[in-house]
Amino acid sequence: MFTSLDSMGKVSLMMDLITQRQRALGSNLANVDTPGYVRRDINFGDYLSSMNSPLETQLSERLGPSGVIEERRYEEIDPANELMQIQQNSLLYTMATRRMSNIITEMKTVINVGK
Repeated sequence: MFTSLDSMGKVSLMMDLITQRQRALGSNLANVDTPGYVRRDINFGDYLSSMNSPLETQLSERLGPSGVIEERRYEEIDPANELMQIQQNSLLYTMATRRMSNIITEMKTVINVGK
């Protein structure tokens, strides 16, 4: 059976992955002119597809194949693309925090009804 605690764990994992990706993208942007810098990125498809929910499976198909930091040695860093990905990542984080807030509200309601 699906519980709010399961949901909290999944949303927490997503928030952690989104945070790590934001750090990687920010590092790419900060090092755009650094000679020899290797571009990094995080895709979280493997993590989401293991969560067994239609929504999470759809997200995993859109976000990519792996939740590991990928180094792309020969990929040039495009500042405009990095900024766009940072903005998209920020929207994902906002959605995850709203979901977490809804889960907490649901749990508070259940606790208060039980009094």
